Amino acid sequence: MVKVTAQAAEQIREAATQSNAEGSFLRVAAQRGVDGSIQYGLGFDDQKEDDMLMDSEGVTVIVSPEHMELLKGAVLDFVELSPGDMRFIFINPNDDGGSSCGSSSGGGGCGGCGGGCH
Repeated sequence: MVKVTAQAAEQIREAATQSNAEGSFLRVAAQRGVDGSIQYGLGFDDQKEDDMLMDSEGVTVIVSPEHMELLKGAVLDFVELSPGDMRFIFINPNDDGGSSCGSSSGGGGCGGCGGGCH
């Protein structure tokens, strides 16, 4: 299960409004990189047949089965990394590196979803 914090949920709803994606779900994806770290993707999308649905803080999150193992127990938050630099981060017990920033991808994109690590 992927948990969404209240701060992340607020930003996701705002991004959905700005992107005209109301009614779409937030797709979360994860894959292990060559260096062993987990890379994340976020985007608004429609549900597909095998997707798992989760509701957290009023946001419906969809995850395809092949990404579920890496996302088990993950928390999606929206934090200020430095003054004026707000981003989505994943706090994931499956990632030896601790937390990682999310990136927008897939579906209709996650317009205001924060970009990712640069």
